[in-house]
Amino acid sequence: MMSRSDTDPTPQDDAARAGWLYYVGGMTQDQIATELGISRQRAQRLVSRAMAEGLIHVRLNHRIGACLDLETALRDRFGLNRCRVMPSLGPGADPVVAISGAAAAELERVLRQPEPRVIALGTGRALRGMVDALTPMEAEQHRIVSLIGNIAPDGQASFFDVVMRIADKVRAPHYPMPVPVISPTPEETAAFHALPPVARVVDLARRADVIFVGVGQMSEDAPLLKDGFVTRSELAEMRAAGAAGEVAGWVFDSEGNYLDVGTNRRTGGVRVTPGLDRPSYGIAAGASKVPALFGALKSRIINKLITDELTATALLAHR
Repeated sequence: MMSRSDTDPTPQDDAARAGWLYYVGGMTQDQIATELGISRQRAQRLVSRAMAEGLIHVRLNHRIGACLDLETALRDRFGLNRCRVMPSLGPGADPVVAISGAAAAELERVLRQPEPRVIALGTGRALRGMVDALTPMEAEQHRIVSLIGNIAPDGQASFFDVVMRIADKVRAPHYPMPVPVISPTPEETAAFHALPPVARVVDLARRADVIFVGVGQMSEDAPLLKDGFVTRSELAEMRAAGAAGEVAGWVFDSEGNYLDVGTNRRTGGVRVTPGLDRPSYGIAAGASKVPALFGALKSRIINKLITDELTATALLAHR
């Protein structure tokens, strides 16, 4: 029998109710305050919390004409066979929020296919946003595998690894990459890959039917630097060699050519081969991403794209 404490509203319950009334019920924050018997300020905070914590998901179901024009232009310029451009949220907003729902919808489309697929995932903020926006479903026919190691430099699980997170939502067999994102030496990377369990995961990732990756920049705000996978001197060395972006930890130049320098000699995961005939989705948005996205698109490391309109406009102007 449930105790009273089991059924008492939690802070998340209140936020979910406020978010539901706002986004689905169409109530104003004043109306929500009256309905819940709280102040308008608290109603506003609860609505914000509902969205920030992923308690409510909002998706755009109308294709805006300006975004459709950008999609056509990107497909024509880069030979893409699928492209989604979402409305930008304006200066100062996190562009990942704008594209997460569209990315989740693409992944859901793949997961609903009855034929078994191997789906390989990168990692990072955009991929985590995609998985957080994913609708729970049963997709046991598919296998989910990581392209990138899931061990951080200090031995912790990588914070932005998404394979375990998605497995909880879709109930599919899942295969984390049980190696460091970047090992201290090439010899250690080779030793990890020689282990039979690792070799099996690597082989599965290389045979993936569909790929979803984020695209990281190599500027001073590089995710590899911010997340502690490379030092500032290593970043400077790779930038001096022409590094423009990275996918699944593998660094490439402005033409999309992988570099034989720096951490590329010690990266523990699987490199996405340019020019694959299989779907390879790039999920990224933001001004700092443009050089990296341009290289990945030019070499066809990615052949499908989900981004926002400001990034799309900048990509089309990039030379």
